[in-house]
Amino acid sequence: MNSTYRLTLLCVLTCFAVSKSQSADNPSLAIGMSSIYQVSNAKSRSISPENFTGEKGKAGMATEGTGKGASRELGRGWKVSPSVVVKAKTTFTLGQIKGAGCIQQIWMTPTGNWRKTILRMYWDDETEPSVECPVGNFFACGWGKYCQINSLAVCVNPGSAFNCYWPMPFHKSAKITLENADSKDMVVYYQINYTVTDVSKDAGCFHAQFRQESPLKQKGLYTILDGVEGQGQYVGTYLAWEVHSPGWWGEGEIKFYMDGDKEFPTICGTGTEDYFCGSYDFENHETHKYQPFSTPYTGLAQVLPPDKIYEVGQKFGLYRWHIADPVRFEKDLKVTIQALGWYPRESEKRGQYLPLEDNIASVAYWYQKEPHKKFPSLVVE
Repeated sequence: MNSTYRLTLLCVLTCFAVSKSQSADNPSLAIGMSSIYQVSNAKSRSISPENFTGEKGKAGMATEGTGKGASRELGRGWKVSPSVVVKAKTTFTLGQIKGAGCIQQIWMTPTGNWRKTILRMYWDDETEPSVECPVGNFFACGWGKYCQINSLAVCVNPGSAFNCYWPMPFHKSAKITLENADSKDMVVYYQINYTVTDVSKDAGCFHAQFRQESPLKQKGLYTILDGVEGQGQYVGTYLAWEVHSPGWWGEGEIKFYMDGDKEFPTICGTGTEDYFCGSYDFENHETHKYQPFSTPYTGLAQVLPPDKIYEVGQKFGLYRWHIADPVRFEKDLKVTIQALGWYPRESEKRGQYLPLEDNIASVAYWYQKEPHKKFPSLVVE
């Protein structure tokens, strides 16, 4: 880790919180470097295959589990139940919590098909999920292949370790499930670290919604999020983008329509690579290839294949976390991005924008007060 990255990480860790008022009232919900020394009445708990309920003093007691054979000479307390098998076409409840609290970190390493493994989260006794997303896409690995992510909200480490640090407060209850929609069984090791604590009334609940269009329903336009009603803030975007035309594909503008906006949005970006905090096609002008990068807030973390540029069929994984600059809305929110290419016309000595028909999948991340509007039916290709 270089000194610049380390300094940036320390700075953002200091200010990474659900909200200033919530952090001040209850530091257990979002502890940064500036408040880690504060003592509170929150109680630390953890759910894993070694303690499915997170109950105090009940971890490591298993006598049956996926590690029983390997621990046969060691016995109870020696990694008897480190993981679970999720049968094909079934849903497993990773964790269920009663009362108020906040999930602080989730770690998991699932085998199987990441696009056909669906992560869902339910808050405060709701029957409709607030998070519904293929597990790979949720952790910014949308192409079913390991991709290292070095960010604040999500990090993915060797060999396939998914980590989430989005704070997830809940007022009454929390439930997290994993559906294996594949035809083969899968194995998942996981841990959900949380606190049992009071939660302020103004704490929004965490949401994440997956969408995909292949090819785009409307040439040149992709909808990342629509139909959100209520008050909250938009905090992140992940895109898995496959290009279907040669040349540069990232001229499109992102647009945030909020609180009654109709034809024109309140916020409009200047280009796809600009929104993801890059510039000039993400191109390394020495190698003349795309330059992947992964930073605390944003990244072009995945380029497949990595040794090509401007070719049909290339795939990209991009993330942008609005941790320092959440997009706040009071009544409603819609987010779109243009799929817009750039084609030089040498004969005319000028270029031209052209709408594209690419394959795009997205995850939108936001906080809002419950209840939330029911998500569209999940379609995964």
